[in-house]
Amino acid sequence: MARPVEWQGIGMSLVEFDLRGLEPGRAPDRAAVAGAAGAGSLLVRGPVPALAAVLATLHGAGRTAEVPVSWEPADDSSSRGLARDLGIGSGGERELSLVRDDHGGVLLQHGRYEAAERGRLPLAARLGVQAHHDDARVADGEVARIDVRPDWRAVDTIRVAVSTVLLRPPRRSTGRALQLASDPAQVTRDGVPFARPVTRWTWYADDRVRWRLAP
Repeated sequence: MARPVEWQGIGMSLVEFDLRGLEPGRAPDRAAVAGAAGAGSLLVRGPVPALAAVLATLHGAGRTAEVPVSWEPADDSSSRGLARDLGIGSGGERELSLVRDDHGGVLLQHGRYEAAERGRLPLAARLGVQAHHDDARVADGEVARIDVRPDWRAVDTIRVAVSTVLLRPPRRSTGRALQLASDPAQVTRDGVPFARPVTRWTWYADDRVRWRLAP
């Protein structure tokens, strides 16, 4: 739910989104966060997908560089982990990288790319994929899954882990962009499954865009 609050003497609006009731594995409807596009500043209460949805709306309006965003994380492990990574509650306002995908989404903590059909033995599921992390080919053949995480200690950087066999150490790389082409795959963004299987996907830290995290 969004509630606009006028700043006295400034004429800009603070828009608050209370999304603490969002179910696990769900993102808010676009209509529920549409008010972010016209805000002067934002306060988001809720889990990681709530913050990601608000930032995606801001980016769609071309306003990430203009609108400071405050976040009150939910009490779940993913929210607590991201809050630690972002240093929520400490320091001043900061400009941060925005990790995006080519389907209009924003990634804040963890993305996963794996076989769309998992069968009765999900740990044995395999996915034929070719993946490039910047100029390096990081996968060319069958893998169990690929995990992607923004690196908040760096600028415009994502960390990639390619697991050829689960329960064994993955191959790791760092860079700005990951491009994938594969058999039908299931994408999960910050715990929310994408609506349909895909055969191509790109995650990238957009070096042309910043978003403003307010303390």
